[in-house]
Amino acid sequence: MHICGFEKMSLVDYDGLVAATVFTGGCNFRCGFCHNSALVLSHKDIPAIDTEEVLSYLKKRKGVLDGVCVSGGEPTLQKDLPEFLSSLKELGYKVKLDTNGTNPILIKRLFSDKLVDYFAMDIKADKEVYPAIIDVPNYDLGKVLESVEFLLSLGDNYEFRTTLISEFHGKENIVNIGKWIKGANKYFLQKFKNSENCIQSHLSAVEEKTALEFRDILREYVPNTHLRGY
Repeated sequence: MHICGFEKMSLVDYDGLVAATVFTGGCNFRCGFCHNSALVLSHKDIPAIDTEEVLSYLKKRKGVLDGVCVSGGEPTLQKDLPEFLSSLKELGYKVKLDTNGTNPILIKRLFSDKLVDYFAMDIKADKEVYPAIIDVPNYDLGKVLESVEFLLSLGDNYEFRTTLISEFHGKENIVNIGKWIKGANKYFLQKFKNSENCIQSHLSAVEEKTALEFRDILREYVPNTHLRGY
């Protein structure tokens, strides 16, 4: 595991649980709004945190911490992710995986092997805008579509989430997303916060009034839609 960051305690990364968060290096997208630009663009230059050191800490904190969130970057790019998650489960932790949905085969395996308790998958935009927002021209959405379809079948073990960007998300885009993920368990519209750590500096947040309008539109398709960060 190429662990580039480790937050020893978080009250916001795993809803309802006190958790630690592990950040892996590397991503196959280049989303301009990403606030972990170093993990995407220069992760090879970041000294890796020893996996055994992380596991040792988590072993000592069992009872104080309830879960571990594995985020990135894109964690499913890590070849030894299943082994790492297995170690977390052996310690008795609930595990949440943040993913962009580009590795549906692994996502399905992790679920069937009971190595992940909860998935949080990003829905970057509607299908038409996806290549532009991830900055990968002519991107084939096939794997993302497969991951969405699989998660929709899980019941209550997942959430979808979208970081709202005024340059990419208008009413038409929001309606298209709603139709795409209709019937989803839970959906969050997240507030974008620009910072020097973002890959691009020119993007802007959707105002709260508009975000509320988007939420109400989406509740026709996903009743359990909420704002996060507003």
